[in-house]
Amino acid sequence: MKTVATRFAPSPTGPLHIGGVRTALFNWLYSKNKGGKFYLRIEDTDKERSKDEFKNQIINSLKWIGIDFDDVEYIQSNKIDDHINIANELLKKGLAYKCYCSTEEIEEQKKKGKTKKITIYL
Repeated sequence: MKTVATRFAPSPTGPLHIGGVRTALFNWLYSKNKGGKFYLRIEDTDKERSKDEFKNQIINSLKWIGIDFDDVEYIQSNKIDDHINIANELLKKGLAYKCYCSTEEIEEQKKKGKTKKITIYL
C-alpha cells in the first residue's frame, strides 16, 4: 500500500482564518490516521498580495494549535524555475501552447463567461 500524503496550501495574502485551520486540521488528521505525511506548501506566487508577515503568521499559528508538518514548509515561489522549465518542455513537445490574447480580450472572455455562468480559465 502507498503512503498517504496530504497538504495544506494557503496563500499568504492575509492571516490564517478558521476555514484554513479546518482544512489543515482535516488533512493533518487524515494523513496521521493513515500513518502518512502532512505537508505545508505556501502558495506565494501572487507577488503583489503575498506578504512575509502572513506567511510567518500561518506557520506560527499552525504550530501553536499543534498541527505539525513533515519536512520543511515548501515555498512555491522557490520552485518557479522548475515550473518554467516544465512549461517550456511541454511547449517543446506540443503538449501546451502560449496564449497571445490581449488583456482586453481576456477580460471580454471573462465577462462572457459570467453572463453564461461558466468559468473561463485563461
